[in-house]
Amino acid sequence: MTALLRYQLELLLRSHRWLPPLLLYALFLVIGVQSGQPILDSRGYTAAGLLPVAAWWVRVCTSGDSPAARHVAAAATSPARVQLACVLTALLCSLGLGVLATVVVARISSPHSADHQVAVPVGEATASGLLAALACALLGTAVGALCNWPLVRRPGWGLLATALLALLALVWAASPAYAAAHDLVTGSHSGAVPLPLLPCLLAARICAAATARACAAAGRRG
Repeated sequence: MTALLRYQLELLLRSHRWLPPLLLYALFLVIGVQSGQPILDSRGYTAAGLLPVAAWWVRVCTSGDSPAARHVAAAATSPARVQLACVLTALLCSLGLGVLATVVVARISSPHSADHQVAVPVGEATASGLLAALACALLGTAVGALCNWPLVRRPGWGLLATALLALLALVWAASPAYAAAHDLVTGSHSGAVPLPLLPCLLAARICAAATARACAAAGRRG
């Protein structure tokens, strides 16, 4: 798996297909996060924007290799392992971006509640923001795994399904990503820092189930 992960990461970096999601996320933050904004509000916004990026990177990783090269890698290991490496590569990139964004937001945001009357502990807010980013990255990875090859073989339908399911995961009240981001924004009104452990656990289970299904489908079609 280490060699497969390194191969997939190099393939992703050399293709430059990682750049559009990154630029979109940067634009999202530039528009929605300003210096001096309450830290919990900024954390929720930062975490929510990570979900479509994670889904997009899964799409990039699962479609970035040529069929011939993928067959060679599958023959050397297994189709399921190749699929797992693609999904894990996208997840690791999303988590790295989430950590970087959380650190940057911590430096420019105001450590106060929405009305700037209650001080918010920066350390606790950062930990909460990291957990929210983790939940959104995991759920976005699950969306990408379910809506692209090998479960959805037509690129056009996969793109449409990825966009719609990512949007649903952000706005549906039962979604772990919605719960994690919403708790941060709600906590900003009172200055109370939430700890979105349950959304993270739920997102991890959904991501594991979606990845397992995609890997099983890759193994059957391999």
